[in-house]
Amino acid sequence: MKKVIIVGGGKVGTHLARLLLAGGHRVRIIERHPGELRTLHEALPSGCVVAGSGADPAVLEATGVRDADVLAAVTGTDATNLVATSLARFEFGVPRTIARVKDPGNGWMFTPAMGVDAAVNQAGLMAQLIAEEMSLGGMTTLLKLSKGDCSIVEQTVHPQAPAAGKRIVELAFPAECILVAVLRGGQLVIPHGETVLAAGDEVIALVHKSAAQGLSRILGG
Repeated sequence: MKKVIIVGGGKVGTHLARLLLAGGHRVRIIERHPGELRTLHEALPSGCVVAGSGADPAVLEATGVRDADVLAAVTGTDATNLVATSLARFEFGVPRTIARVKDPGNGWMFTPAMGVDAAVNQAGLMAQLIAEEMSLGGMTTLLKLSKGDCSIVEQTVHPQAPAAGKRIVELAFPAECILVAVLRGGQLVIPHGETVLAAGDEVIALVHKSAAQGLSRILGG
């Protein structure tokens, strides 16, 4: 169980708080707008909500930032998110900081040197995912790992694919690719060298971005 401070009580912050509370974590959420505060008090348990600005060191201190495990700044204002994470890291020594990037053009500022461990650029991530979906044909990205360099992907084996009817050991999969599972007719198949891939198999793999197109060519038509 971790103590998490969320700066920003809009829809993103409220949803995040609910998820973390459901996972058993201790959550405090900071919000300064009266309308949002009323909604938060109705949506979350008493004691979770703190009135004030997450860019104010005194408010962070009163919220218990010094013993927090994580601070996530998810307001709709990039300046507030950057100030909150910088204060959390350099003034209060919070081990992990996460910031929402509202304007993709500001993404270059959200770096570890500025106190941000992980920056969530929603617009940039969406654009990247769309571009990848277009370039990788039938491959679907399920989850991004390691700051986007590696992904868990899923692709159905096409009837005319090089992989159809072949044993895994016979196929020249990229080096930076690991087949994790094969879903066949609703059943889970743990892949190994002698597993024969059939048309219609849903292959789940962990792949580096440099190897994604090579994997897609083997599984697609």
